[in-house]
Amino acid sequence: MSQTNNHLLHSGLAWVWISIIVVILDQVSKIWADTTLVFGQPVEILPFLNFTLLYNTGVAFSFMADAGGWQRWLFTGLAAVISVIIMVWMARTPRSQIWVNSALAMILGGAIGNNLIDRLLYGHVIDFIDVYYQQWHWPVFNIADSAITVGAIMLLIDAIWFADENANVK
Repeated sequence: MSQTNNHLLHSGLAWVWISIIVVILDQVSKIWADTTLVFGQPVEILPFLNFTLLYNTGVAFSFMADAGGWQRWLFTGLAAVISVIIMVWMARTPRSQIWVNSALAMILGGAIGNNLIDRLLYGHVIDFIDVYYQQWHWPVFNIADSAITVGAIMLLIDAIWFADENANVK
């Protein structure tokens, strides 16, 4: 086995299976939502949760959704660059850093699901999870959004509480 292959086996890329699971769950749920739900019509699941099919041509919280279409290619390109950066980061992170690698893998899976697959195939991101309290609704989101959010929170936690421990890991 070559030195490079041996390094990759011991790198954070061993955790890319989490990204694959995120992409599969995200895409299967979006296909279900797109073929089952009626656009814009909420289906109550729980007193605080609806499934409401919406399409987002912008980024988080529909920012830049009405920009005219050019943003599709910008966000797709950014997602591709960010995905490569995350994979390099994972390749340089020891496999033993489970927390960081899991966080990066979730962000990678979410970026691929939302910004590469959805934008390339459909020209928009499919959202359908609508969490609310009384009349206040959180922006509708999907599994990829959830994975990105959880992964980002995990990275923040790691940076705040575990930075000293990770500096000593080789």
